[in-house]
Amino acid sequence: MPSIPDSKPCFTAEELDLLGRTADALSAYMGKPVLAEVMDAEETGFEWALFAVPLGTEDTVGDDQTIVQVGGAGARLLGNRGGLDIDDGFFDCEYLWAIQLSTLEGVRFIKIDQGGDEIAWTDNLREILPFNLIDEALPDDDEDDDEDVDDDDDAEDQAPGSPRHLH
Repeated sequence: MPSIPDSKPCFTAEELDLLGRTADALSAYMGKPVLAEVMDAEETGFEWALFAVPLGTEDTVGDDQTIVQVGGAGARLLGNRGGLDIDDGFFDCEYLWAIQLSTLEGVRFIKIDQGGDEIAWTDNLREILPFNLIDEALPDDDEDDDEDVDDDDDAEDQAPGSPRHLH
């Protein structure tokens, strides 16, 4: 059985950045704010981050939805907060999923679904996030522009309606 370390597991600065960028990517993908909040290790013995969507006043809550409160005084919210002005207020939100830190050997991250079930575990955070966020710079698009030049002579040689073949 693995030994439990003396200190409580906490996210690194890089992991927090990745979780914040994931919340921002989810906000853009879903077209609505997604909040990510880190829960303190003092409460549970380890840090964990939950992802949730704020409910509007017109939203109805179904029996299959898990509702959580996100925000409040001293909350550690990640990313751009879905563009919301939160300050010290809190939001009733639909819980999406959470990432819990672990002290198990070879398992640093555990993903928890809406039912509270552990659905994935890994030592690599990127393996359980919904997007493959890259850290390195994207290639310069100008390099591809030279290859995309149309050859008007080829277009004239083809019969109308025939498929155009690329060389």
